[in-house]
Amino acid sequence: MPTDDCLRPPVLRPGDQVMLVSPAGPTRPERVARGIELLTGWGLRPVPAPNAYARQGYLAGADELRAADLNTAFADPEIRGVICTRGGYGAQRVVDLVDMAAVRRDPKVVAGFSDITALQFALWRGARLAGVHGPGAAWRDDRTPLRSAESLHAALMTTEPVTVEAVKEEETYAVRVPGRAEGRLLGGNLCLITASVGTPDMPDLTGAVLLVEEVQEPPYKVDRMLTHLRRCGALDGIAGVAVGQFTECADGWDTTITDVLTDRLGDLGVPVLGGLPIGHGPDQLTVPVGTPAVLDATTGTLTVTPAVR
Repeated sequence: MPTDDCLRPPVLRPGDQVMLVSPAGPTRPERVARGIELLTGWGLRPVPAPNAYARQGYLAGADELRAADLNTAFADPEIRGVICTRGGYGAQRVVDLVDMAAVRRDPKVVAGFSDITALQFALWRGARLAGVHGPGAAWRDDRTPLRSAESLHAALMTTEPVTVEAVKEEETYAVRVPGRAEGRLLGGNLCLITASVGTPDMPDLTGAVLLVEEVQEPPYKVDRMLTHLRRCGALDGIAGVAVGQFTECADGWDTTITDVLTDRLGDLGVPVLGGLPIGHGPDQLTVPVGTPAVLDATTGTLTVTPAVR
């Protein structure tokens, strides 16, 4: 595996306090209540941030409030982890307000996905902080059952490597270029990766294994995003591609999401592994991001070193 030179926060332990923040879209207390129940069952002490339930249109309150919650969590020595309630939209609006000195001074594990990809990218740029791509505290048992909960628990509260196997039932399972790649796992939601191009937060993907997943984007829009990443050179030198769930990405045309992913990723000359249950779909699993990984598209596995130490 490549050199592990990222900043890895301490593993969460029973008794640790974690703050639930909403850096992007608004959430509902009744949905977060299930997440609080789950985290409490693991021995953690979840505390909603002061503005966790704020609402301003499609945002979870004003930018200043959302940034303040993040900075409160990063600065408080009693808080040992930051669990985002959900994604939605808005994280990019606050990442420039994050106190990176506080993050570097007392690194804490940050968990979330979807729009939280923007926050994970910013924390990687500003502190080289490894993170956790997994479900938020606004928990839905119908989409994220016991297996999903166990996966998040393992990523937050153990220091074991995380292995995710491709699942035949996943729509992207047929997207595959055999081979084995080693590199740092970077990425997340495809929209947010593309939206980061041209900003200070877009990571250098040279030698990296790129993780991509998406929801409710028709094939032609996924084509447009991947084509843009190709044309701007973002995919030059990548080691491999881990393809997660592309959920509700049909639009009635004959071209499927599998067709697009195969077309846009299959000729890059690197291993590509689809069918990974990572993203917005049922049975979502958790993976570290920012840490060394091995993508084996021949055996159908993605193994990632832990985000915590």
